[in-house]
Amino acid sequence: MISIELARSLRDAGLSWAPASGDQFVIPDRGLDGQVFAISEMTIDIRSSPGGKVIAFNGTVEWALDAILQREVVWLPSEGQLRELLGERFIALERDGDVLRCVVDFDGHRMEYRDAAAANAYGRAVLHRLLHDPADPLQVQ
Repeated sequence: MISIELARSLRDAGLSWAPASGDQFVIPDRGLDGQVFAISEMTIDIRSSPGGKVIAFNGTVEWALDAILQREVVWLPSEGQLRELLGERFIALERDGDVLRCVVDFDGHRMEYRDAAAANAYGRAVLHRLLHDPADPLQVQ
């Protein structure tokens, strides 16, 4: 799973999120930082409100929190979603000892992003692209 710090950096760099069933997120700054939530059609769904999109917790009577604005959570994109964002730019994921290298081609330049976790290696590549070419559309299909 991607680190929360990297997920925050991706959000702050402009990675957009269209919440969907199966997506994971955290709720920072509410004493729930270590808890990962998943959107499920059975218990958590997305609603529109005058203040913006709301992530609603249905059927959780023991919680004081029954809904939260999307902008108040941090999406934890999955390894597959991050790889999809790289699209045709992705060349390979290679093991190099204890780390993984995500190899991508950004405009004819071969770049490598290293981490012990594949999701973080992919995330570093996506973050680089967002920071260095914000006009390049990166979208999860």
